[in-house]
Amino acid sequence: MLSIGAFAQIGQVTHRMLRHWDTAGLLVPAHVDERSGYRSYDPSQLARLHRIVALRQLGFGLDDVASILDQGVDADRITLLLRERRIEVEREHRIAAARLVDVERRLHLIEREKHMREIEIVQKSLPAVRLAARRRLVADGAEMADVVGPTFDAVAAVIGAQTGALDTPIAQYAVREDGTEVLAGYLYSGGAQDGIEVVELPAIEVAICGIHLGSMERIGESWQSVHAQILDSGFVPSGPCRELYVRAVSDDQADWVTELQQPVAAV
Repeated sequence: MLSIGAFAQIGQVTHRMLRHWDTAGLLVPAHVDERSGYRSYDPSQLARLHRIVALRQLGFGLDDVASILDQGVDADRITLLLRERRIEVEREHRIAAARLVDVERRLHLIEREKHMREIEIVQKSLPAVRLAARRRLVADGAEMADVVGPTFDAVAAVIGAQTGALDTPIAQYAVREDGTEVLAGYLYSGGAQDGIEVVELPAIEVAICGIHLGSMERIGESWQSVHAQILDSGFVPSGPCRELYVRAVSDDQADWVTELQQPVAAV
């Protein structure tokens, strides 16, 4: 038999948790001394303890954990659930990191709004383009990185075998009431295919454009500079913005070159 202290140490839980689970009937000690009230556990109960901890990590409440254990759940099933939870936690971490980057960017803009990063900005027209693309609605901007790349990948999987089909990636971002609609795809001259949408983006008479160099993490600052130039020039945005990925090869994005394109109209 193991004392509550030894059982807690081996199971890497607290005495308090063991007492709580005992009260809830989830993990009852193998023996309780009638005189002292000391709890003792059998080593075989460690298997149940590990399952309880795993299920709690997956977000199940105590009643649900009890029900699952009563029905019987094997190690393979819990392993699968934990792996799925790991993927979910990793995604949550990426989203939280993206939110932190955006908060830092906005703080930086507030503190230095009169000294924004200088980028090359020009006014020009944009030609009409025909894309093989897919659409996605992103409710939270922090999830954008998890959406744009995979959307391009999905389109590439359909048209990638065609020579030169992936040379010109373009994304359009349209703000809606329920989020941002992302249209991501490649310049395309082929016909309709399952898994893609053939989209004609119209020519734009006047657009304010800027060049962003490097990682997408800091692209918000470059967009802010473009927007500042739009207001300074007496324009307002007149449609969804676009990003033309002039160079987007390296995994770390250090050498990426992105043209930011915002259609505008005079105030």
